[in-house]
Amino acid sequence: MNQPVKNYVDIESAISDFEAAERKRLNLQEQPVEQWYDPQPQTFTRAQRATTTILMGGLTIMQDNFIKAALCGIGVNVEVLDCPDTKALHYGKEFGNRGQCNPTYFTVGNLVKYLVQLRDEQGQSTEEIEKNYVFMTAGACGPCRFGTYITEYRKALRDAGFPNFRVLSFQQKEGLNQTNGGEDAALPLNLKFFMCILKGCVLGDICNVMGYRLRPYEIQPGQTDAVLAQVRDILSAALSKNTSLIKAAHQCKKLFKTIKVNRNQAKPKVMIIGEFWAMTTEGAGNYHLQRFLESEGAEVDIQVITAWLLYMLWTTMHDTKRRLKLREDDTGRYGLANMDGQKRIMKLWVGEKILRGIFKSFAFLMGLKHYKLSDMNEIARLAKEYYDLESRGGEGHMEIGKVIQAAEKKKAHMVISVKPFGCMPSSGVSDGVQSLITKKYPDVIFCPVETTGDGEVNFQSRILMFLFKAKRRAKAEFNGAAVAH
Repeated sequence: MNQPVKNYVDIESAISDFEAAERKRLNLQEQPVEQWYDPQPQTFTRAQRATTTILMGGLTIMQDNFIKAALCGIGVNVEVLDCPDTKALHYGKEFGNRGQCNPTYFTVGNLVKYLVQLRDEQGQSTEEIEKNYVFMTAGACGPCRFGTYITEYRKALRDAGFPNFRVLSFQQKEGLNQTNGGEDAALPLNLKFFMCILKGCVLGDICNVMGYRLRPYEIQPGQTDAVLAQVRDILSAALSKNTSLIKAAHQCKKLFKTIKVNRNQAKPKVMIIGEFWAMTTEGAGNYHLQRFLESEGAEVDIQVITAWLLYMLWTTMHDTKRRLKLREDDTGRYGLANMDGQKRIMKLWVGEKILRGIFKSFAFLMGLKHYKLSDMNEIARLAKEYYDLESRGGEGHMEIGKVIQAAEKKKAHMVISVKPFGCMPSSGVSDGVQSLITKKYPDVIFCPVETTGDGEVNFQSRILMFLFKAKRRAKAEFNGAAVAH
């Protein structure tokens, strides 16, 4: 600083040197900034399969049990987590990031709760738990927080004291990320594996639909649930022991026939749509919505998982047909360059027919009558005027199409769209586009509700206001039908 300053460059240089010297003297040197990276331990090899238990959950209770039984039948050790409760929510909020949505808090917290029980109540060490258990969950690219679920699991597990616990991500288009793949992969992602998942989903759907159809009209309270428990045991045994599912389905049909019902009752039919997890879970995550509606005198119309599988096939078919025009220029990750696009379309068409055929066959065998799976082309046709079919957040255009279908075909007296507070895809649809739909179809009773985990009274009060109108409509229809006959 003693030498004369000649120009602005010298001044800037002198200031920078002085600042650097002062920072060093005061121990304020900046640390090198590196992009954060989470290694996400996921290695799960064939040698580890016999001694490792896969934790899973997230669908309905029936489907989780059936998938577990089917996977056990092919030699995979599976344990199903309990339906997430309020305690799971508390764990999720304690160890999760702020501003997450309900499904994240409940599902992440549910896993942490289970591992903490293994450690603190059963006395297993952290090392034993990390070695002997892995968790399998769904993954996706977003566009919401769902795309960062794996990172949220890792953050919560690390803060809860399980830094090396493995979380396997089952991507919708890429399969299960378990290791580098190849012959060393623990789970053989072959037809047998996927059929286990498929059978579990389809059988669970049929049992759930039967339950929601029978329970509101049962003469003897509790009989439907008792029969469903027997049905679950029969089908689970057949799946795990690889015995005849056809024979098991016939046994279930006989059990369902023992349920005595009285359908001479005016009950409103309430369709539940919305964010996938919020409308599927059967616990505290949606304040036991299905059972609450039944306790208030309604018949519940659920959205089956099989319909979601059909939607996935439809979107792939839709995208493939559009890509056919690109031909050799379609070199993207899922492009058709050097591939036979028509052959892919044919495979998707066959896949849809097989899926519908499996559902229809088991529905017939188990006594489920007059149930028709959604026509995805019809739903797309109804929705495309109001919602871009290329937008794939949440259930995409399905929410729109289902509401229009309910209005035009009188499929339900009332529609509830349930989603977590702040859910970007579903809130944007329900609170945005649906306002236009309800204006065009003023007779539809549409009730959008959000869950936060701690607002049960407000949630149920809002539903009851709409349900009052649905009850009046159902009673008027019932009386009109009685007079006509």
